[in-house]
Amino acid sequence: MEISATGRLEVRITAADVGKRVSVRRLNDLPREGEKFTDTVGVLASWDNGVLLITRKTGETVRIAESSLVAGKVVPSAPARRRGPAASYTELAHIATRAWRPVESERLGEWELRAASGFTRRANSVLPLGDPGMPLDDALAAVRRWYGERGLPAYVQTATGAEGTQELLCAELERRGWTREVSAELWIGALAPLADREEPAGVVLSRTADDAWLARYQRKGLGEVALKVLGSGPSVWFATVPGDGEVPAAIGRCVVDGRWAGFAAVEVDPALRRRGLASAVMAALAARALDEGASAAWLQVETDNTAAQALYAGNGFSAHHAYHHYRQPDSEPGNSGSGR
Repeated sequence: MEISATGRLEVRITAADVGKRVSVRRLNDLPREGEKFTDTVGVLASWDNGVLLITRKTGETVRIAESSLVAGKVVPSAPARRRGPAASYTELAHIATRAWRPVESERLGEWELRAASGFTRRANSVLPLGDPGMPLDDALAAVRRWYGERGLPAYVQTATGAEGTQELLCAELERRGWTREVSAELWIGALAPLADREEPAGVVLSRTADDAWLARYQRKGLGEVALKVLGSGPSVWFATVPGDGEVPAAIGRCVVDGRWAGFAAVEVDPALRRRGLASAVMAALAARALDEGASAAWLQVETDNTAAQALYAGNGFSAHHAYHHYRQPDSEPGNSGSGR
């Protein structure tokens, strides 16, 4: 916290700092013993009518009464990374969307509207990288019309927790009644340590997802649209570890795009978990990606999937930013486009 020359805490932020990353200390409403103050770090999303809204890196929005502030300052927008490849949010957002292409897309200014008959939220949501070219309310109305014409609920995919992410847009969506349904994280790591493991035995690589691979894939009701999305990307590889029957013991997917290799759909027979099959799948895919010139890796994992997070952390990955899917308000339940 900011401390003056006299040793007193000071509030050194104002409403003019909206959009900046700040650190504030406030008095607790109902303090417990030893917990008189609470500290909050995040992006100052608004400061109106005596109330501050601060969006944390997780996407959570915290409301703070101006009258409770005892200290505050602007802090660097993105702390230096301690490990892993250097990458900006914008670069990773473009890489991720190229690895999971919708069947249909349309530009709205610098926003991309994406649709794939409801197969996963990622392929059926707006990617708002920049200015939509019109006021936000008009842009959101256009988004709802576009998805409504396709019989889909409107989703907007936002990100938090890195330089250039969309904390302000998150706050504006929440103010308009949009509901955050799913949050996940994008993790990155170096590719070589993953690929340099002992050559995994029994992993079969293919350019297409055959019937056996699809039998292990968790998503149900796969049709032509889903196959198009799964097969999209600059250089796509599917990995399979054969099982005792027709359904594989483990599977995985990797998309190579320049220096990046993106991993997805790493799934293992529940009866065969903790035997190294997921790591073997990733190692085989990583070795192929290295052969194609990639040097860095990324993947996406939901925030409550602790088992997967432990696996990826053990393979040298760490979180870069969080992303969230906001659903339009006042919409009837229907085809929600389940999944990340």
